[in-house]
Amino acid sequence: MKSRKKSRRGLRFAAALLSMGILCLCVAGFVTSQSGLSSAVSLPFGLGTSQADTSLGWNLILVNKDHRIPANYKVDLVELSNGEKVDSRIYPELQSMFDDARADGLALFVREGYRTRKEQEQIMDERVVQYQAQGYSKAEAGKLAREYVAVPDTSEHQLGLSVDINADTSKCSSDAVYNWLAENAWKYGFIKRYPADKVDITGISNEPWHYRYVGKEAAQEMQQSGMCLEEYVKEKETS
Repeated sequence: MKSRKKSRRGLRFAAALLSMGILCLCVAGFVTSQSGLSSAVSLPFGLGTSQADTSLGWNLILVNKDHRIPANYKVDLVELSNGEKVDSRIYPELQSMFDDARADGLALFVREGYRTRKEQEQIMDERVVQYQAQGYSKAEAGKLAREYVAVPDTSEHQLGLSVDINADTSKCSSDAVYNWLAENAWKYGFIKRYPADKVDITGISNEPWHYRYVGKEAAQEMQQSGMCLEEYVKEKETS
């Protein structure tokens, strides 16, 4: 009799373990499906990040590999003449910057403005596929892609506060535009978001075309101190 009871207990215990295992698999599957991450980007890339802090103001929200865009973040967009979109709050200064650059003889345009999460996923996928076509493994391709492309929900383009600015090379050189921006963008509240000497902090390789709006006061302070956004926000949070 005792042996039968023990046998039943063992069977019940085994069944409980099996149920727990199935439950864990279901939860894992749900998380994977809800994460929205595409097949080219494995799930762990988007995990382990905290929600971006908005306490310093909308213009200083820090989004990067460690800080994801808040789930309830809303963007009020305005459409530019070429169809690209940006947060309506940065439009006046962006237009003023472009007017002055053109007055200095430069031909420039916003190549990339606001992106949806789906668009960011597609860009990441395409970059991973490109590296795989060059012979890299999927893991290696993903690592290389993340040096230039932000994982979905960690991209500033999804905020509408960043723009990729290119030159019309039939009228002026890219270097002329990049040099002008490096010297003048801060006057309009924009910073070069990913400088060559801050790669170890930003985690993104040098992008002379990528500019982020932070406001005139913050941009001037960063220009004078040489800090990138990560350093500036950290200083503000601890001061």
